[in-house]
Amino acid sequence: MLSCAMLAPSAGAQQIPLDTRLNEQIVMVPAGPRMNVKLETTLYKPAGPGPFPLLVINHGKSPGDPRAQPRDRFVYMATQFVRRGYAVMVPMRTGFAHSGGTYSDFGCNMKANGYQQAGDIADVVAYAREQAYVDPNRIVIAGQSYGGLASVALSTQDLPGVRGIMNFAGGLKVHGGSCDWQQSLVGAFAEFGRKNRIETLWMYGANDSYFGPALVNRMYDAFSANGGKVQLVAYGPFKHDAHTMLGSRDGQQVWLPEVERFLRQLGMPTEQVYAVAEPAPRPRTNYALLDDVAAVPFLPEKGRLQYKAFLTKQTPRAFAVSSSGAWGWAEEGEMPNERALAACQAASREPCKLYSVDDYVVWGEVTEQPKDTMTGRTD
Repeated sequence: MLSCAMLAPSAGAQQIPLDTRLNEQIVMVPAGPRMNVKLETTLYKPAGPGPFPLLVINHGKSPGDPRAQPRDRFVYMATQFVRRGYAVMVPMRTGFAHSGGTYSDFGCNMKANGYQQAGDIADVVAYAREQAYVDPNRIVIAGQSYGGLASVALSTQDLPGVRGIMNFAGGLKVHGGSCDWQQSLVGAFAEFGRKNRIETLWMYGANDSYFGPALVNRMYDAFSANGGKVQLVAYGPFKHDAHTMLGSRDGQQVWLPEVERFLRQLGMPTEQVYAVAEPAPRPRTNYALLDDVAAVPFLPEKGRLQYKAFLTKQTPRAFAVSSSGAWGWAEEGEMPNERALAACQAASREPCKLYSVDDYVVWGEVTEQPKDTMTGRTD
């Protein structure tokens, strides 16, 4: 089984509302040899007609059916680029999420996997260059995990307007079987280096659960020794797993300075020219102490055990409950409040509300039942 981690998957992710701060919308982009496959693509852009420089961000792959993978959004990276005047596209490639077509799996052949996925990215770039709101001569590409491998494969093409490619924890891992996937990755990056046409920036962390430092050094050496244009940033450990850095709120302090430096080298904009407000924080209440498990309303015993487990999770995080006895929580990644609510609502006939966010309790609206009279059940 092939896999590469996607960023913070969650139940009910499709129900998360579009982000009006970023003029978020979904467009269907034609792709494939006959241009008859439609790729579900998230679009962010500043207000106004443009033309804007463009960033295309490419997703990873979670284990299992690609069709079941939620739409990737990369909100933190998109926000930073919209502030700097960029339009941002995040395409779901063929066979993923609500994109058309069927995902092609080339097993241990990492060259073929990379080139196949790069074809979709090239089609998105060609589409974008025809849009009036895109500056066709100022384009950069980014990819995380499998999207990073695909983006480096894309660097073997002469693409008009594409100035640079950013690879965040790029690669593809095979679970089980006899495939020497690590050597296959090294061989793929060697070929990509020989054919490289576009400047690349690579960022890998020391505690990446997929691609550790020894493998990263082999991939880098293979790429650079064969003529590939690459700058490697090995940034050390990040939280529990550096593979999730790009999708983390706290990852911005790691990647943003390096990306700005790279953009300046490419002659791309780095100054903030548009205001994008941060989401308003939920107000803290005095309903109960965060670790007072007995105070959480509605939960059955199983739910209280889940809340205790939630208290050990990383921030950002959120826990939601319902009078039906259902609950849901989310940690790390994008929009944990909305993801926790969506996970709770998926198991509840009654409305769900947030109980705690990060390290404090937000429950306590006057319309809510006092905690000493609450009972709950699970759906």
